[in-house]
Amino acid sequence: MLVLGIESSCDDTAAAVVENGTKILSSVILDQNTIHSIYGGVVPELAGRSHVEVIDKVIKQALKLSEVSLEEIDLIAVTKGPGLVSSLLVGINTAKALAYALQIPLIGVNHLEGHLLAIFLQEPVKFPFIALTVSGGHTDLYRVNGFGEYIILGRTRDDAAGEAFDKVAKMLNLGYPGGPIIEKKAKFGNSSAHHFPRAFLEKGSLDFSFSGLKTSVRNIISKREELSGFILSDEDIAASFQSAVIEVLSTKLVLACKQQNINRVVVTGGVAANQALRQKVKVECDKNDFQCFFPNLRYCTDNAAMIACAGYYNSCNSFPVVNSFLSLDASSVKSL
Repeated sequence: MLVLGIESSCDDTAAAVVENGTKILSSVILDQNTIHSIYGGVVPELAGRSHVEVIDKVIKQALKLSEVSLEEIDLIAVTKGPGLVSSLLVGINTAKALAYALQIPLIGVNHLEGHLLAIFLQEPVKFPFIALTVSGGHTDLYRVNGFGEYIILGRTRDDAAGEAFDKVAKMLNLGYPGGPIIEKKAKFGNSSAHHFPRAFLEKGSLDFSFSGLKTSVRNIISKREELSGFILSDEDIAASFQSAVIEVLSTKLVLACKQQNINRVVVTGGVAANQALRQKVKVECDKNDFQCFFPNLRYCTDNAAMIACAGYYNSCNSFPVVNSFLSLDASSVKSL
């Protein structure tokens, strides 16, 4: 089965052609970093406009690279949410128009499910496993029992980890997106230069909280600016901040495995591209004799291949598949 995936949940316009859920024939991603960098974050209206301008080009490029014609596509999978409504509607309406014109099925995919299944684009993972989905919009822990079988174990009560990275980068005037910039700065800093707070919450809790950490960073930056002789470089702040985030994420991940008696973990989402996080998770998994899996860096961040993958498995497992003229819009957004 040839699936055309379309992703436009935030500030990346993406299209991909995937065969039978695993074989990636093409994957095209066009980011909007230059548009949003001057604002230090995503501006929803500008994101939506940019999607409108480039989505046709991105889809055509994906088809060209895959050497597959539009008429050969068997199913269209599109992100239905969660995400920015102005961005989601561009992808959804494009997918509806294509499916109607071609008279082929259309399926809406939850963006988080796409991240959860991204690992299957490169290798099969035996069920059940614990998944940490960590990105700019989400920081969640799931027990994954099978395709379409997800149990939420914990999630952030305030800021997502990726959001905290972006906000700290903005505080330091480092630019956008913040994750890669903080990671780069942290390589040249001392992670022990300052001990930022770790919010582990109640005993046994698998929830996350990063708002206090973000506030602590802001206070340190203000103190640095106010007090002469208080020396703490951008690199030291970045390294100390990153260390605090990674310690919480890895600790909660191991705790989830122990609570659920599962020895397989998948770390996915944009922040999963962070090499320091990957190294820490691997070390902790090795200590506890757990298997750990990470998607290829290209498929950690938002992409359409993971949406096509999820769409394929949903269709194979008799999940709701709709015709393009039926209701499928951003109002259908539901958390997993």
